[in-house]
Formats: sequence, structure tokens, C-alpha cells
Amino acid sequence: MSLESYATNVKIDGLENFFSRAFGKNRGEPEREMSEEKSFHMTPDEFRRYGHAVVDWIADYQSRVESFPVLSQVKPGEIRASLPAAPPARGEPFEAVLKDVEHLILPGVTHWQSPNFFAYFPCNASGPGILGDLLSSGLGVQGMLWSTSPACTELETHVMDWLVGMLGLPEKFLSSKTGGGVIQDTASTAALVALLAGRERATNYSSNQKGCDGRLVVYASTQTHSSVEKAAMIAGIGAENVRAIEVDEKFAMRPEALARQVEADRGAGLTPCFVCATVGTTSSNAIDPIGAVGEICRRHNLWLHVDAAMSGTAMLCPEFRHLQSGVELADSYNFNPHKWMAVNFDCSCFWVADRKALIQTLSILPEYLRNQATESGAVIDYRDWHIQLGRRFRSLKLWFVIRHYGVEGLQHHVREHVRLAQQFANWVRNDQRFELAAPVPLNLVCFRHKGGDAANQTIMDRLNRSGDLFLTHTKLNGKLTLRLCVGQTNTKARHVENAWQRIQEESGKISGRG
Repeated sequence: MSLESYATNVKIDGLENFFSRAFGKNRGEPEREMSEEKSFHMTPDEFRRYGHAVVDWIADYQSRVESFPVLSQVKPGEIRASLPAAPPARGEPFEAVLKDVEHLILPGVTHWQSPNFFAYFPCNASGPGILGDLLSSGLGVQGMLWSTSPACTELETHVMDWLVGMLGLPEKFLSSKTGGGVIQDTASTAALVALLAGRERATNYSSNQKGCDGRLVVYASTQTHSSVEKAAMIAGIGAENVRAIEVDEKFAMRPEALARQVEADRGAGLTPCFVCATVGTTSSNAIDPIGAVGEICRRHNLWLHVDAAMSGTAMLCPEFRHLQSGVELADSYNFNPHKWMAVNFDCSCFWVADRKALIQTLSILPEYLRNQATESGAVIDYRDWHIQLGRRFRSLKLWFVIRHYGVEGLQHHVREHVRLAQQFANWVRNDQRFELAAPVPLNLVCFRHKGGDAANQTIMDRLNRSGDLFLTHTKLNGKLTLRLCVGQTNTKARHVENAWQRIQEESGKISGRG
């Protein structure tokens, strides 16, 4: 769909009236003009007016998000071609900027907040999360040290401790014990930080000083997220030293295969240092046996990182916590509230059982960062808990979401999505044209048409081109497999029912052609 036809095809009732209301048209209010007498900065009154307009625009967007094609329909380069070749020499009215968001930018957006978004894993937003992020931007805090904004550090520590209890995690992850939590940007960064800590512990903290010797080895299953391989590359361990451990019929890591590989590597004079076990793999939501893997790690003194990026949110509900039985053996744990807990991107919660190991791995203190609070040893400086120095006030949006929904509201959100996914899985089981490709422990359904890879590719392509919904695929046992994940904040039963109806319609076209 071209940008020119976009506004015609997507009906937006009263859009011009919206801009008139938002920017004071017909009220005798002049356009903002740049002059030598006027500051180039946005005044507080202008910020208030434009801020209201942006919040109104977001609220209107949320109310009409279902009217847009879920997957953006523009062609490569089309957005850039619509933009001016050079920046403006003089400032433009804010109204013009927001209108361009509507007419130029929105057509190139894939609508992750659409309730018909079933692709990948969700990346959710919610009203309280958005407002918390807005407040963070308004405060403009750079919370690298406790002293640079004590509230930024202490609120983060507090909500991370809240989540230990909310998820049923072991008490060793509490800040009042030997561990503690920190908000990373993504699970990929959390995996890298955990790997660095495991690397340093295995080398008695010498690899930071001398570099790696080529003998360190990392372990993950064949289904583990690619971020672990990238972390090994960044950490100087190397992709060739990442062992892909075979999985069982449920796509979960085989502990006996892990044990054999660790012993073989030790026998070859190598140094095993790190294992990543997953609670909910990206391809199929497979659950690695944390307890059995953890016992192997304990026996060989390997750092065990548990990646529960999406499925960790399910642990809000006690009935799902058996899926991560053995988590008490983990050295670190991560889940992403920005995936399934209504906290907008980015917000990745990461805990360690021994904060001293993490701090010793990442701490460096140049003279310009020295201060009395740090020297006292009585505060947390989160700059020592992750890669970057600077950090945003991310805990505000997490705090807003938890306080708005409460534990009860968040549990309801999870349980309803799991119920809808299980219902979808039953529809697949009862349709002779389709089959389930993997177990369905939570909210991801992996399924395929029995007509083969070409049939599944055609079904997915037609659905995505239609704009009615958005699905993605994986390969399981060498076969192209469709994935439908129920997890978007506003997805309801009618959206899942419509998705199944559209899948059946496209399947009928395949069957009729065959």
C-alpha cells in the first residue's frame, strides 16, 4: 500500500478535528513562530499543550489500532523517500511534526500493540507503563550512581525485590541476602552479563586482565536463543567454543548429553564455564529441565543462567511455577516484563545469587566517578551491574504497572492468555488438516498444515499480506512450523477466534487448489 493511498484506505474519523482541538485552531491562538525575540526552546506552556496533544494522539491510536494492517505494507525505502532530503533550517510548528507522524511514519509501523499481533513473542505496552516512561523522560535522570539520583537506585532495588516474591524465586536473589536484581535493557544483554560473570569466576577473575586463552567453553541447547552465541563472540570466548546440546522430543535440553559434553571437554583440557538453560525457548516455548541441568552445573562448578525472557511472566501464577523447578540452583535469572507483563520496552529483569561476583566482574572506578556514598560501601551503584555506564529511570514504569494492576490483575492477564492459547491448540487438534508441532505448556502454539512447507508458507504469507493478523514461523524437526503466540496486552477471545477463522479460510484455498 503506498503512502498516498494509506490515508484513503485507513479511515480516521475526525482526524482534522483532532488536530484543530489539539492545537487551538479556531480559538484565535497563533501558530508558534520563530523570532529573534523568542527562545528556541519549547516553553512550559507549549510543552503542556503539545504534551496533551501527544497523549490524546496515543489514546486515539490505541482506540483505532485494529483498523491498521498489523504488518506494515510499505516497500523498502518508501518511508525515506517521503522525507525531506535536508533538515529544516528553521524550526517547524509542532502540529506539522505530529501530522507527519500520522501521514508519513504510521504507514511504516508494524503494530506490535494490535490485539491481532501473534508473531514472535509480544512486546507489550500499557497505559501505566507508558505514563511511567513519560515521567522518566520528564525527570531526565541519569542514574549511573546512587548519588546521581538515590530514588532511581532504591526504587529499582525495591521493585526487583518485590518481583522475587511475586515470581516465587529463591530468596538468595533478594538484595537483603547475597544477591540482588537490576534492570537490563534486554535478555540478550542479561545473557552477556551472566556469561562475563561466569567467565571471570572460572578463571579466578584473570581473563578481564589477560584476555581469554581459547580454552573456555559455553553450553546451550540447540534451541537456545542466538543471543548466547553472540555473547560468547563479544566476551572473547568465540562461537566455536559454544556447545549446542541436543534436545529431546519436547525440544528441551538433554541433561545426560550436557554431562557427557562437559566431561569430554574437561578431558580435552578445556575449561567449561557457563550453561544457559531456558524456560520457554523462542522457537517452541520448550522448557529445559532446570533441576537436572543445575545439578550438573553444581557438580562441575559452572555458572548456570536461566533465561525465562517470555515465560518468566507466567510465574506470577503459582500453578505454572513447576515449569522452572530447580531454579534455586541458578546463579542468575532473567525475565522480560516488556514481553508479557504490560511494561513497555525496554525492561529486562536480571538477578544474581552472588552480587559480589557480578560487581567484581564489571566494576571499574575512574577518579571522576569517585564520591563519598560509593566509598562508604553502603549503597548500590548499578553502573557495576551491567555493560553501560549511563542508565535511565526504568523502574518507574515497572512500579506504575505493578501498582496499577496489582498482582491479581497481572495474574488474570496471564491466565486468560494461557486459556486462549490452549483453546486454539484444541482447535488445531480437532482439525484433520493441521497438527501440533510441539507441546503447548503456556501461550505459544506451534502448528502446521499437513500439506507441507510450501502450504504453510503460503498460508502465512497470505495472512500477513492481508493485514488481518501477523504470524511468524520457525523450523522444528526440519519442517516449517507456524507460531501463534497469545500475549498482546489487549488480545481477547474474539481476536483468537478470528485468527483461527482466517487460518481456516486460507487453508481451504490451499486444500481446494490441491
